[in-house]
Amino acid sequence: MADVSFYRNLQLPFVEGKRCYADELTYHRHFHEEYSIGLIHHGHTEAWCDGKLWEVEAGRMISFPPHMLHACHPKQGLKWSYDMLFIDPKWLEGMEQQELAQIDIPYLLSTQKNQDCTMQMQQTMNSLMNGNEPLETETALIGLLQQLTRSEHGDLEHQNMTSPADRKYVGIVQEYLHANFHRPILLEELEQVTSISRFHLIRLFKQWQHVPPHVYQNLLRINYAKTELHRQRPIVEVATEAGFYDQSHFTRMFTRVVGVTPRKYKVSVT
Repeated sequence: MADVSFYRNLQLPFVEGKRCYADELTYHRHFHEEYSIGLIHHGHTEAWCDGKLWEVEAGRMISFPPHMLHACHPKQGLKWSYDMLFIDPKWLEGMEQQELAQIDIPYLLSTQKNQDCTMQMQQTMNSLMNGNEPLETETALIGLLQQLTRSEHGDLEHQNMTSPADRKYVGIVQEYLHANFHRPILLEELEQVTSISRFHLIRLFKQWQHVPPHVYQNLLRINYAKTELHRQRPIVEVATEAGFYDQSHFTRMFTRVVGVTPRKYKVSVT
């Protein structure tokens, strides 16, 4: 049984808060369009990210950049609760380039840095949940990011192991999927835009993204649906526009990725 709530301030459209209480709630592999920063309050989870499995216990924070595939598998028998912040990358354009480069990797934090960031995370979430003045909430969020991007020995960082040549082909496929996610796509199309065989293409894409292109496409559809549901558009209309012609399939996939049904998500972000 899960209790999931979302928090937004209409004057701060670039940030969304999420609070979850659950006995058991497993998130399958997915990614977000935003930077995601999480704090576990209770329980223990195995956080899979980019081919690695990290043990994350209560009191620890973890963050992922946009489009970084990840999944969480909480330990059974323990009450699991956590907070998440989702931050629009466009809002971060005002950050210094060095800071932006540092936040563009997922990591677990060193002990002292984790403590500092936890306090700032709680302040930001409380301000967002309580509907405080936007100036207070945004200031707290900036304080969190300044703490998070501070370089400190002991941070566990993601390492990119893919060669530049391979990454180029994966990037071409990603761009094509981003531009055409709402319609059926043939492997023949991806083969034509990359000029490599579909067999090599699939191998490279799965090596880098850890999912095949069709799964990546469906995740893009779900993220698009979230954005449109923020605008209180009809669920059926949004699902069809995103490329889901089977409403039950859309609901199952949305719930698997977001943790709640499209209807509950739409109500929660009103």
